[in-house]
Amino acid sequence: MSNHVYQIIQFTGSSAVSSDDAIGNALAKAAETSATLRWFEVVETRGHVEGGKVAHWQVTIKVGKTLD
Repeated sequence: MSNHVYQIIQFTGSSAVSSDDAIGNALAKAAETSATLRWFEVVETRGHVEGGKVAHWQVTIKVGKTLD
């Protein structure tokens, strides 16, 4: 295995379905910017409440991509 250098980019995904779906939305957009994504880290999770229930999720992630 060779040594890697990573660039870290932060994204916030949102979803009315689930926090996992919000992460998936953020990763899908991140994948449009780079083909060398290698890992992600959840930094923050928050949501919008309506009628005592979660109405919307927002999840901020850091995404690491390898540099050539």
